Formats: sequence, structure tokens, C-alpha cells
Amino acid sequence: MAAMAAASLLCARAAAAAPALRLRGCGGGGRGARLVFSCSASSSSPSGEGGFSGKVGFLGLGIMGAPMASNLIKAGCDVTVWNRTRSKCDPLLSLGANYEPSPADVASSCDVTFAMLADPESAVEVACGANGAAEGMAPGKGYVDVSTVDAATSKLIGKHITSTGASFLEAPVSGSKKPAEDGLLIFLTAEGLLLSEKVGLDPNTLVEVISQGAISAPMFSLKGPSMVKAAYPTAFPLKHQQKDLRLALSLAESVSQSIPTVAAANELYKVAKSLGLADQDFSAVIEALKAKEEQNK
Repeated sequence: MAAMAAASLLCARAAAAAPALRLRGCGGGGRGARLVFSCSASSSSPSGEGGFSGKVGFLGLGIMGAPMASNLIKAGCDVTVWNRTRSKCDPLLSLGANYEPSPADVASSCDVTFAMLADPESAVEVACGANGAAEGMAPGKGYVDVSTVDAATSKLIGKHITSTGASFLEAPVSGSKKPAEDGLLIFLTAEGLLLSEKVGLDPNTLVEVISQGAISAPMFSLKGPSMVKAAYPTAFPLKHQQKDLRLALSLAESVSQSIPTVAAANELYKVAKSLGLADQDFSAVIEALKAKEEQNK
């Protein structure tokens, strides 16, 4: 499923009354594109949206992977599982999952394959090793790595997957066991608004996704849209925000307390003031980051 090359994914709660699991995100193929990936027991699409009636693979059934795969099954997906310890598959098989003896076999039999592995070494082995998922990939298939790995590992896995003509998505999750069980994990592929723009994502989608996860902050939801639009109507002047940071630093200095995060933020606000943004809203501080990027080019 080529559309799985999405930029960010939102895993919604699977409701028993209407068994559908939706993954929404910004399409990697173009700015602002939207993806709805839903599984249902019937071939009809829920709510008139584009449904997905293909087969889903899941590799890695640990603390996070098992409940994620379980929710997919309960949402009506046709799920095939694999785990290095075969016995961990049994609870999923009792729920109706299928089993294949290797990651390659799972990928070969499924349209989209998810992988949730413990560390970079495991992620590489499962995707790229002997009988790894890459051996079962082909054009039209998708591989979604939801493990938390370093950039080099992700690039290596992506290279192996895309060399087969399949689509690859790096989508580490924000959340833990309980959100995984409840179907409330947030899948993230960007660390900031500027980064999302540079890699061609829709920053509006990033704001929406982050606002619904464990890393949500009220101020992010309040100021994120203004930062995306580069419009900073003054609610609290940037110069006053920098003044407050300066006072905090002075207080900390008086008691010999180190507050490096505040110090770094203060320097950024000072740059923003030097750009003539003192009287704009404090959210205009993002322009200081943009200026630094221009200097580094």
C-alpha cells in the first residue's frame, strides 16, 4: 500500500460497536495530503472514507507490540504475526491472528507490515537479516517501523525496504503499555515544526498529532498554529517573555542554581529581539530558529 509512506500517524481507539482502526497522517507524497487507513470486518469503508481491506503483518510481540497487534485484530484487521519467541504469538492466535515462521513470510503474505522491536540491532536483523522482512517485500507493499531507533539504523532499513520497490515509513510511537492497550498511541515522524517543513510534511498535521498525545502541552496547542502561519498577533510581547527569563536566570544565579534550559531559551529570545520582534507575540521566537538555519546554509 503505497499510501503508507505517510508522515505521521494517529492511532485512534478501536470501538467495539464499530470495529475500525484509523491511522491518519500527512502523506509523504505531497504536502498536505491526508491518509486514512482503516480496518474493518467488511469490505465497505467506514463513514464513506477510503478503507483498507488488505492484510496486516506485525513483527515483535513484546510489551508494546502485543497490545498493538491485539487492537488491530479487534478492529477487524486480517493480522499475521511473528515473534522470535514463538509462544508470545499464542494469545494473538487465540484472537484470530495468523502465524508465519519468519519476517520474510509475514511481509510476503501481507500488504502492510508493522515492526516493533526492542533495539536497533533487533530492528535491523528482523528487517534486513536472513529471512528478514525485506526478502518478502515488493512494489505495492508497505513497511512501518514503529521501533525507536537511531537515524543510521532507520536509513539502513529504509534502503533495504525501498530497494524492493516497497514503501517505508519510520514512525516511532509516543506512549507506553497502557496507551498501547487502549489504542491511543501517537505515531511520530518529526521533532519540530521547522523539521517537518524541511522534510515536506504539513506542520498543521504535526500540531494536531502532538496535541493528542502524551507529549501534548497546552501552550503548544495554543501557539503552534500561529507558528505554522508565521503570524504572531501579540497576546504577550516577546520582550516581556525575555525579561521574565532574564529574571529567572538572575534568581538562579543568586542561589548558585544551574538552569541551562532557561539559559538556552533566553539566548534564543535575545536573537529574536535583535531581529526586531520584541513587540510581537512571544511565539515569534521561532523566527530566531529560522534565522539561525539561514546562517548555517
